[in-house]
Amino acid sequence: MKTIEELKTRIQELSKQAVELRQKASEVYLTNQEQAKQFSQQAREASKCC
Repeated sequence: MKTIEELKTRIQELSKQAVELRQKASEVYLTNQEQAKQFSQQAREASKCC
């Protein structure tokens, strides 16, 4: 079983990952909408895990 601190750390990691994926999606949207869609989906999954 994970400690509260480990869980908090994991939540922070997933939140950071979600933000980074959303930024990547925004950056590539105009040039590659399919990849942007994939980044957005990954960001949603990371957010759900939080």
